[in-house]
Amino acid sequence: MTASRVDRFEQWAAPLLAVVMVLFLAAYAWPILDPDLARGWRRTCSVVVWASWVVFVVDFLVRLRLAEDRWAFVRRNPIDLAAMLLPFLRPLRLLRLVTLLSVAERLGGRTLRGRVGVYLVGSASMLVLVASLAVLDAERGHGGSIQSFGDALWWAVTTITTVGYGDMYPVTTTGRLVAAGLMVSGIAALGVVTASIASWLVEHISDQAETQSDALEEIEQLRSEVARLRAALESDPRDTIAP
Repeated sequence: MTASRVDRFEQWAAPLLAVVMVLFLAAYAWPILDPDLARGWRRTCSVVVWASWVVFVVDFLVRLRLAEDRWAFVRRNPIDLAAMLLPFLRPLRLLRLVTLLSVAERLGGRTLRGRVGVYLVGSASMLVLVASLAVLDAERGHGGSIQSFGDALWWAVTTITTVGYGDMYPVTTTGRLVAAGLMVSGIAALGVVTASIASWLVEHISDQAETQSDALEEIEQLRSEVARLRAALESDPRDTIAP
């Protein structure tokens, strides 16, 4: 099947977007991990974050322009659309992290195996990291239990795995929104794992059943051949055995 113009452009742009994503994440994380960062470096990180967002917007608009059915393209890419619009609706740094989900989905490919691999490994790790940064940015200085990156990372791991010890929890509204999103992501990740294992088991059993069916068919053919040869041998020896 011939790849569409959008698919060809996505394959070409994927390495560039991966680099931009790394720069985006670094520029977002540095001021949070270093609260005493100089104002000039903070301004630089802000410029990098917004420049990265512009790249993602241009990428979305180009793919929209190349799509044959643009409304269908928009419906199939809600994360991309949210990544483009959310900073305008509410200019919080947290909302810009939606762009990372969009790029992660692109890098995962269009196949089911590719998507499962990305969401189970790359996206899960990324969600833990960005949730840790986001909740630390929201909670620091508000008297809660999450005041260091180590605390935030521990909280994110226990939350996304649905363990939830309760020793650390957000107290701000933004922090609780991050927690809610991470909880939903954890449940979704568990669902993907369960579905993937079930799909593999069904496929494995189906392959075994097909192999067993082929083997039984061959055995039955051999039995028929043996029976035919026996009947020929027991018949008049002057008869010629049919090939």
